[in-house]
Amino acid sequence: MTSTCNYSSGGGYVAELETRYSLFSQPGKLRVIGWVNEYFAGSYRDAISLSLATGIDPTTAIVQSRQSQTKYGYVFNIEQAITDDVGVFGRWSWNNGKTEIAAFTDIDSSLSLGTSIKGKSWARPDDKIGFAGAVNSISKDHRDYLAAGGLGILVGDGQLNYRDEKILETYYALSLVKNTTLTFDYQFMANPAYNADRGPISFFSGRLHAEF
Repeated sequence: MTSTCNYSSGGGYVAELETRYSLFSQPGKLRVIGWVNEYFAGSYRDAISLSLATGIDPTTAIVQSRQSQTKYGYVFNIEQAITDDVGVFGRWSWNNGKTEIAAFTDIDSSLSLGTSIKGKSWARPDDKIGFAGAVNSISKDHRDYLAAGGLGILVGDGQLNYRDEKILETYYALSLVKNTTLTFDYQFMANPAYNADRGPISFFSGRLHAEF
């Protein structure tokens, strides 16, 4: 277990358990994480109430509602080899969703699944192809805050026709020469920013990785 800062004045605690095992002679890994953060943040519900009572916009209201808050959550992550060339993974994460997101992006719960396949079967043993999907959600308090016109770290546009955010992704990692890989990636997103009135949208990207 690791900890940072004095919990009474703000900080965080994280506990992680990792278990490695073998299933049908193939390696697997299970990781469980629990965390608690004490930090200065606004409450979605308090911001909505303050906005209705005073007429100020929810984004201003959540700033004014900031005080010491507790946010907690957990993560389950599993990785499993199916054969020497095929592996699968899954991840489920959740937080209590009552207060502002402090970092990364606006997600309160997420489920993702995917697979990675080496290129041995098509005579490209150093290549790799992957497929994954994710469903992201936000809490009821978070939804109501955005629907009232509030803004988060990355989402919020003054209205919300809520739906879970759904993402499909695929990539191909092409081995060019030893220690050099060119990766092509495609993502499809439905209901971006949890809004059924937006999207769908597609993202294309590439990455060149070389080690010397």
